[in-house]
Amino acid sequence: MIILGVILLIVGLLTGIGILWTIGAILVIIGAVLWILGGVGHAVGGRRHYW
Repeated sequence: MIILGVILLIVGLLTGIGILWTIGAILVIIGAVLWILGGVGHAVGGRRHYW
């Protein structure tokens, strides 16, 4: 999700399409939050990992 967000940010910046830039920024933020939550051991999306 973070990689897709970065790609959309770059494409939106190069083409001047604001909606791509906005969607890319939102995806990067959501991806980072989910990554941090998963990293600290919280269940993300109803999934728990036992390692």
